[in-house]
Amino acid sequence: MNNLTVERLFKDTNADLKLELVTDSGSFKCLIDEPNLHRPGLALTGFVDVFTHQRVQIIGNTENAYLKKLPKAKRQKAIETLLSFPIPCVIVTENNDLPYEFIDISQKRKISIFKSPFETTRLMHLLSDYLDDFFAPSVTIHGSLVDVYGIGILFTGHSGIGKSEIALDLVERGHRLVSDDIVQISRKAEGVLIGTASEMLKHHMEIRGVGIVDIQSVFGIRSTRQQKRVEVEVLLEEWDDSENYERIGLEEIITSILGVELPQVKLPIFPGKNITVIAEVIALQQLLKIDGINPAERFNERLIETMGAKAKAASYLDDYLDKDFE
Repeated sequence: MNNLTVERLFKDTNADLKLELVTDSGSFKCLIDEPNLHRPGLALTGFVDVFTHQRVQIIGNTENAYLKKLPKAKRQKAIETLLSFPIPCVIVTENNDLPYEFIDISQKRKISIFKSPFETTRLMHLLSDYLDDFFAPSVTIHGSLVDVYGIGILFTGHSGIGKSEIALDLVERGHRLVSDDIVQISRKAEGVLIGTASEMLKHHMEIRGVGIVDIQSVFGIRSTRQQKRVEVEVLLEEWDDSENYERIGLEEIITSILGVELPQVKLPIFPGKNITVIAEVIALQQLLKIDGINPAERFNERLIETMGAKAKAASYLDDYLDKDFE
């Protein structure tokens, strides 16, 4: 992951947050190391024992009004105390004008200050979304990600096993390609895995013997999407007679990506097997489970009930015959 500098933060969020540089670009090369924001109210009162100065500092109406109400000497001291720390940058909300001392000391300490017309809560919400995305843990996986009936299926397996061909067949049947060959997966704060394509390979697919296929140009805008939540991994394997494959579905295999657990289906393949239709069934099965319906468990319950009923009938017959003395 690239380092996040104040300069990059400004360039990436300037349009959305309508940021205006109040001072010079003194701290543009400073690194921002974490996604959290901080409002330095307590630090302005002089309590700096737990001051998280390494975060982007947000000055709202409360902090600004407090500073302006202080006598000049106390205000000068409060600002000097705050800005004595290596703060990456300061963002002032609602286009408030800071006391001139704040601007002057910031210039001397080479700390960049920005203004935004947004209210504090709104700005912190938007900026936190950007920072969470930037700092989200991520991994690159060799596979294909397809949106099948609204379920994000990640196809994995060794090179040449047919992941791209299955994805292409699913697209032809009306499903949507997210990424082929290289899937970039990031973990969001709520434990959700989001898969995207690399900028270079977006909407393209490599088919051995054919070459590079532009999926969106061939199949239309409906055939692709920018990102999708990863909900099931389908691990493609060559058929192995010695392997004991799951036949009922009671024992769900769980895998983990970036610490997030998700179901895994080991799918053996061999010539003539219709993997595309099976992939559609996997997606539909997952939709049922999301709705609280587990077909394998229901089948098992009916089987147990049937066996119990037969056992009860057999017991009744044995008891009846034992007491039949005619």
